[in-house]
Amino acid sequence: MIPIRVIRRRIRSIQSTAKITKAMEMIAASKMKQAQNRVLTGRPYAEKMREVVAHLAAQTQAGEEVHPLLQRRDAKRIAVIHITADRGLCGGLNANVNRMTASFIAEQSVPVTSVSVGRKGATFMSRYCDETLAEFTQLGDRPSLLDTLPISRVVIDEYANGTIDQVYLAYTKFITTASQQPLLQELLPIEPAKMERTDTAEYIYEPSSAVVLEHLLPRYVEMQVYHAILESIASEQSARMVAMRNATDNANEMVEELTLMLNKARQELITKELLDIAGGVVQ
Repeated sequence: MIPIRVIRRRIRSIQSTAKITKAMEMIAASKMKQAQNRVLTGRPYAEKMREVVAHLAAQTQAGEEVHPLLQRRDAKRIAVIHITADRGLCGGLNANVNRMTASFIAEQSVPVTSVSVGRKGATFMSRYCDETLAEFTQLGDRPSLLDTLPISRVVIDEYANGTIDQVYLAYTKFITTASQQPLLQELLPIEPAKMERTDTAEYIYEPSSAVVLEHLLPRYVEMQVYHAILESIASEQSARMVAMRNATDNANEMVEELTLMLNKARQELITKELLDIAGGVVQ
């Protein structure tokens, strides 16, 4: 039989853990609400911007100089912007996106270089990627577009210079509070929209579609990277809240089991003492 003092010590320890996980759950819930609002507010803008840029790219006329970010080349080197959290305690969130990126790297026949966003991803990519182009950590829970511009600038410059031939975004898309989806999407080169000859233009661009496209393409890349980071932050806070809630529930269940064990141990001790007293009286 486990000594009563040992059981009591375990109960106090687990109760302290439950208080910590409960506090972390409440903090994550507060941050999650703000992160979800930012994602859901920015998602229509990011999707519409992708649609407009694809439409503009499809209107490039024969003989016109193709913008560097639209040039499709044979892939001799691929870059992956790998977005994870700086901290753990969020279930399998980081592991899922790490596993997805590792699988993608293993399938490639050309060198892959990484741009890591988040400490967990940076540690992972330092072991599994051929080369690390840049690392960005400590962006915080509410980064602004200005905070993420250096990330976009790295891949824009490297792609325009021809150092890399394809750029992919690896991040976790926020679906619901209980569901987050690891996602890998091509960022560069930008795929033009498929337009039939019978299609009519939906927009009129001034001074011209080429000029608008030239100024819009870098903004498009910046916005897609920024929105992917917002998606990852919302997913992180949601996953952390759920993980801490499960940890608190498990701790409370353990306390109940240990309390039952404690009561049984006390009952056995009292019964033994009564038997000893009864035995002494009989003698």
